[in-house]
Parts: sequence; C-alpha cells; structure tokens
Amino acid sequence: MARLQVLLAAVCFGTTGTAQALGPDASAVTVGAVRIAVGALLLLAAQRAVAHADAGRWPRGPLIAGAVGVAAYQLCFFAAVKDTGVAVGTVVALGSAPALAGLGGWLLDRRAPGGAWAAATALASAGVALLALAGGGADVSAPGVALAVGAGASYATFTLASKRLLDAGHGVEPVMARAFGLGALLLIPVLVLGDLSWVATPGGAAMALWLGAIPTAVAYLLFARGLRHLPANEVATLTLGEPVTAAVLGALVLSERPGGIAIAGIGLILAGLAVLAVPRRGATRPAAAPPATAEIPA
Repeated sequence: MARLQVLLAAVCFGTTGTAQALGPDASAVTVGAVRIAVGALLLLAAQRAVAHADAGRWPRGPLIAGAVGVAAYQLCFFAAVKDTGVAVGTVVALGSAPALAGLGGWLLDRRAPGGAWAAATALASAGVALLALAGGGADVSAPGVALAVGAGASYATFTLASKRLLDAGHGVEPVMARAFGLGALLLIPVLVLGDLSWVATPGGAAMALWLGAIPTAVAYLLFARGLRHLPANEVATLTLGEPVTAAVLGALVLSERPGGIAIAGIGLILAGLAVLAVPRRGATRPAAAPPATAEIPA
C-alpha cells in the first residue's frame, strides 16, 4: 500500500508539465513559487481539518532542512533548465535525487541501501536519461549541470528531513504543512519581484489552482503517507514514475508522439519500478529511524 501511495504521488507530479503547457505563458520560476504558495495554503487547511495529537517538540534541524529543500528545488531546477536545457536539466535532477537520497540515508542511518534498490535505481535512472534526451538536444553547460545536481540534492534533503519528522511521530499533514509553509515564505521574494499578471487570467488561475492542489497538496500527502513506511531512498526511486506519466499525458493530451528511444526509456523506468514492487523473500521491513535530531544540525 505504501508503494502504491508513492506511485500515485508520482502520477500527480507527472501532470505538472501538461498543466503548464495548457496554461498561459509565464515565467517558470514564478509558476513554481505560486505552486508552492497555493499548495502550502491547501496543506495548512488539510492540517486544520485533521485532528492529530502533536508528538511534542518539533526539531528545528529537519524542519528547516525540509523547507529549504522545497524552496531550493524550485529555484535550482528552473535555473538549470534555463541554462542547460530541459533534457539535460531533467535527467540530472531526477536521476541524481534517488542516488543522493540513498547516500544521505546511508550516512545518517548507517544502513547501506539494498541490492534491489540499487538495481531499480540504475534501471529507472537510465530510463529517465533516455526519455529526457529523446525530447531535445543535449547541449551541456557545467553551471547548469551543477544547478540540476543542486535540485536533486534539494529533493533528497526534503525527503530525508520529512522522513526524520515522520519517524519522530509527527503527523503527515502537519509535516507537509510546515515544510511547504516555510518553503513558501522563503520564496516570497520571487512572488514580490516576479511578474504575476498571468495569475489574474482565467487560464492562469486554473493552472495555479491545479498545480497547487494536485501535484503539490494531494501528491505530497500521498508521498508522505508512503514515506512513513518506506526508506527515503526507495521513495525517491519510486517517484521516477513521474516522467512516465508526463510522457503518457503528452501523447494523449498534447498529441506528442514519443519515438523509439522514449518508449525504451519508459520501459526501463517501469522495469526499475517493478524491481521495487516485487516482494523479496525473507525481506523484513526496516526499523524506523530513532527520533533523534542531531543528524541534521539545528
């Protein structure tokens, strides 16, 4: 059930590109900031609607790290795409996140990722590479690649920090509401300085509401429910189902025609996800990390 929740979250994530393509022309950075702001408001509303006994003190380190991860991903990813192109920026950002989450989990928990995760991540990351590179040129910019790795690191940081807060006993809704609420505050300069005239149009308002509701609020609640029961590195790999959804929607809604390389990429991603989905004989559920806060400095 936990893996299914994360895969459903990835499906929601995958609607982002199609929603932007159908919406008005707008700066990607302002779209990302508005998405986080709307999503934060909806997550705060979800928190108020769900009664949950507070687990006590909120550790500042993981909470701040999660918020920084939310904000930094938006800025790093869109800057990377602008500098080095959609193809390279996407493959580096999405492909590096699971590996960095696995490394971070290893360093923090002293638990090496399993062989199944390594195989699944290798297959899915190769699929992301084929899928992304099939969609455009591969002009590589070193600063752009560095920004894309920063986006992957930001996503891995958010995932690991959220896992810490959930393992400490805090509820799904409060964890997501606080992380995205603080992340939205960090993005206020983008909202103040950017051109938000597109939000006032009917199409812009609809796009902002969709992006805030489906690939943010709904997606991250599903993501966190799965993350409560799964290792952070496995969750990061499962979210590589996002580009498959994006490719399918592109074909069905935007009349895009994926070529043979893109189809091969989709097949590799699905194969990687299948490796994680198949029950492993003799496998036991990993113990939850202790609710310590020293791993991520306050």
